Amino acid sequence: MRYLHTMVRVTDLEQSLHFYRDLLGLKEVRRSESEKGRYTLVFLAAPETPEATIELTYNWDPETYTGGRNFGHLAYEVDDIYAFCQHLQDNGVTINRPPRDGRMAFVRSPDGISIELLQKGGAKEPAEPWKSAGNIGTW
Repeated sequence: MRYLHTMVRVTDLEQSLHFYRDLLGLKEVRRSESEKGRYTLVFLAAPETPEATIELTYNWDPETYTGGRNFGHLAYEVDDIYAFCQHLQDNGVTINRPPRDGRMAFVRSPDGISIELLQKGGAKEPAEPWKSAGNIGTW
């Protein structure tokens, strides 16, 4: 057996691509559309692990999705958790669980999917403004 991908449904493909591609830094590896099925699939991967993809499923007919938290979360390792969280925050992303410990943070996608960010290697020394930042919302 081998891992293939994780699928999440999205309600706004462009908004989701902005989040996953432009802000998180994932790369689009393939895309397909089905006129008959009325959906678009976009597969993205982190540059260092192109074999571990996330599939964004966009259904052309509007649907309401609930329960993003019960999905669990996606996790990505980053080179500098403080700089990465600052980049996201500067671009309007709420840091739901700030990296107070220099090791872990959580944010949410536009569709409420929980994303865990982990510091590559060992934890960084706790530093402000993150060290004293509180949680915002749920993660």
